[in-house]
Amino acid sequence: MARNQLEQLKAMTTVVADTGDFRQLAQYTPRDATTNPSLILKAVKQAEYAPLLAEVVAAHRGETLEAIVDQVLVRFGREILAVVPGRVSTEVDARLSFDTAATIARAQHIVALYESAGVDRERVLIKIAATWEGIQAAKALERQGIHCNLTLLFAFCQAVACAEAGVKLISPFVGRIYDWHKKAAGAGWDEAAHSGANDPGVQSVAQIWRYYKKFGIATEVMGASFRNLGQITALAGCDLLTIAPELLAQLQASEAPLVRALDASEARGCDAKALSYREPSFRHALNEDAMATEKLAEGIRAFAADAARLDQMIEAL
Repeated sequence: MARNQLEQLKAMTTVVADTGDFRQLAQYTPRDATTNPSLILKAVKQAEYAPLLAEVVAAHRGETLEAIVDQVLVRFGREILAVVPGRVSTEVDARLSFDTAATIARAQHIVALYESAGVDRERVLIKIAATWEGIQAAKALERQGIHCNLTLLFAFCQAVACAEAGVKLISPFVGRIYDWHKKAAGAGWDEAAHSGANDPGVQSVAQIWRYYKKFGIATEVMGASFRNLGQITALAGCDLLTIAPELLAQLQASEAPLVRALDASEARGCDAKALSYREPSFRHALNEDAMATEKLAEGIRAFAADAARLDQMIEAL
């Protein structure tokens, strides 16, 4: 019996569901799941999740808004962990993306909430934006046994700095890199010429993955933010891929053969040179990358706006 593409992908890559809608998860049997403020906001707007939100808010009425928000995030995370066998990623408020100390404190609080509910910290990844401040927060948290998922990662310098910080996992964004290049090219964009392995987002993740494999870096690479199946299949063999339910369904519906695109033995023979960043050189390298600079700022703004909307929903209850 032919295996569908989702099954074929799982044979070479850990599949992660990119959603806060935990009722959708079981049909795709992902190992892990990731959330972010936008996905949680999308979920709580659905009628089926409204009672859960109201229940959490009622149970913690009188606490600070910040504390209630964390309770909501952890409740969704716990519901997800009841479905997936692996880990859930829970994001620190994006408005703290430039505050190392505040990010550390918020992450510690989130993990404490999980542990008080009986969830082992090994099943939780704290998502933090890959700013310099965020990377330094993750470095401190990893030393405390709190594992981190560095998100909004667009530039190679971000990936190198995360590796140097000993971060558990990074989430380079394929689709948003693709979006930027497509918009920048305008009418001159050739979709066919920039598909599959030639997609700029795919190339970015592949470069990071090969660098990590060449230098024996333990940080896991999880491609994220996909726009189409071609981007996913071109990264088959990556450590992990986090995929939205709509694209998981498309993979499940296809029985087309899927071949490994990323090979660790080949990566170890690539000609990459070892790099290292301190804060000034990191900021300069990021500034030199217009796409990464714009997309990082845009992503933080969007997540911060959705965090503020979630605040408003909670305050209205």
